[in-house]
Amino acid sequence: MPLDPIKVLVTGAAGQIAYSLLYSIANGDVFGKDQPIILVLLDIPPMLPVLDGVVMELQDCALPLLREVIPTDKVEVGFKDLDAAILVGSMPRKEGMERKDLLKANVAIFKTQGAALDKYAKKTVKVLVVGNPANTNCLIAAKSAPSIPKENFSCLTRLDHNRARSQVAMRVGVPSDCVKDVVIWGNHSSTQYPDVHHAKVQMQGKEVPVFDAVKDDAWLKGDFITTVQQRGAAVIKARKLSSAMSAAKAICDHMRDIWFGTPEGEFISMGIYSSGNSYGVPDDLIFSFPLTIKNKTWKIVDGLEINDFSRGKMDATAAELVEERDTAISFLSV
Repeated sequence: MPLDPIKVLVTGAAGQIAYSLLYSIANGDVFGKDQPIILVLLDIPPMLPVLDGVVMELQDCALPLLREVIPTDKVEVGFKDLDAAILVGSMPRKEGMERKDLLKANVAIFKTQGAALDKYAKKTVKVLVVGNPANTNCLIAAKSAPSIPKENFSCLTRLDHNRARSQVAMRVGVPSDCVKDVVIWGNHSSTQYPDVHHAKVQMQGKEVPVFDAVKDDAWLKGDFITTVQQRGAAVIKARKLSSAMSAAKAICDHMRDIWFGTPEGEFISMGIYSSGNSYGVPDDLIFSFPLTIKNKTWKIVDGLEINDFSRGKMDATAAELVEERDTAISFLSV
């Protein structure tokens, strides 16, 4: 039996992350090689002419799974009957802009989009927030969609996870799929904590803890962490544009794992609703944790030992998220 098409929304669809992302979705690399797709592309009115060009290119790819492309600037069209929503569009930080002003602009966007999800999307919709500040934008969207379970909302820290994995792999001289179980804790910002205390490297046919494989604790507790934390800024400095190819790849990894589950015996990182966690992270945040996913349902990996070094880093990123949340919520009622 052929599958019914699923409806997938990408916002900020005329932007550069979307340009790297849309082909993979439409080609079946995310939701499966036998899953037909209706792709909904939402952007702001000034971007509609550009969006028309993107639609032409998608048509010109002649992809058998892509049943329909719907470009729009209207939320009632964009959010209708969605199975998945990838919220890439957000207000970018402009030079001289206070973080508070950035939060205020994004609260308005994600309050509107959360309300639209609540009103028009399926209640089973899986929502991935990519637009920064991703954790807090995700929290605002979730709070603005009370009829959709909080568990259905996540934010992207898979890019940080992939960066951490790759840094270790390059250091040890193995392919990146030989490194597993790195953890990104906390905020998708420069306070995030890339933690390799539980990670393993496949070497000479056996699994070796990362600290034993790398044999350089100073690097793992120093430059490794700052490299991953500041990688986005390094890419901007070099390309004069933010990460797009790698962000799109991480989005595909994140959504594929939600759809099909995580590999057996492995965990990944994703920003999810923190309430009831066992790691002493404050409730009511979107915080990145180590997770396994099965039947489209995530579960926090419990019982990982947290040493004092890790605790300090986790507390710092949690404090930043609490402050962001409180500032954002003060704008919600305005």
